[in-house]
Amino acid sequence: MTLRVVGLAGSLSRPSKTRTLVELVASRSAARLGATAATYDLTDLQPGLGLAASLNDLDPTTGAIVATILSADVLVVGSPVYKGSYTGLFKHLFDLVDPAALAAKSVILTATGGGEKHALVIEHQLRPLFGFFEAATIPTGIYASPADFIDDLPASPAVLTRIDRAVDQLAGHFAHRLTPA
Repeated sequence: MTLRVVGLAGSLSRPSKTRTLVELVASRSAARLGATAATYDLTDLQPGLGLAASLNDLDPTTGAIVATILSADVLVVGSPVYKGSYTGLFKHLFDLVDPAALAAKSVILTATGGGEKHALVIEHQLRPLFGFFEAATIPTGIYASPADFIDDLPASPAVLTRIDRAVDQLAGHFAHRLTPA
């Protein structure tokens, strides 16, 4: 069975540095694991997500995307920093998710923001959110500011090193599935 890596960018903007970062991490993770990769952002879930009071309220297209996200073997999540935290609609999506739905799921945390002062959003906002779900968050989080991008692509050596470290840690979670019997 092929592993599935799904990226979710908590951005409503296109183009989006957050989505670009999430896509890069998801594609590198998938390549390392021999998995498939797909990435979505909040725009893909609109307008259904914003109108939903439960997952049952989602239209079929939005519901199918959310089902894909929740059934992934690996999640790569990211959000732009907005007023010191992840975006509200990103949080709304996870407010609809059953608390047991992400238990033990491997998750790589990413975020983007206007400057280095927002880098702790991963540790102070995203990691506790996924801790609530008992997800297996990868120790290395990846934060990028505008200075880390060239032509809207993550390019700084520090960010690329963190991506490699996180992907290595992720591969460790799946070592038993990647080693031939």
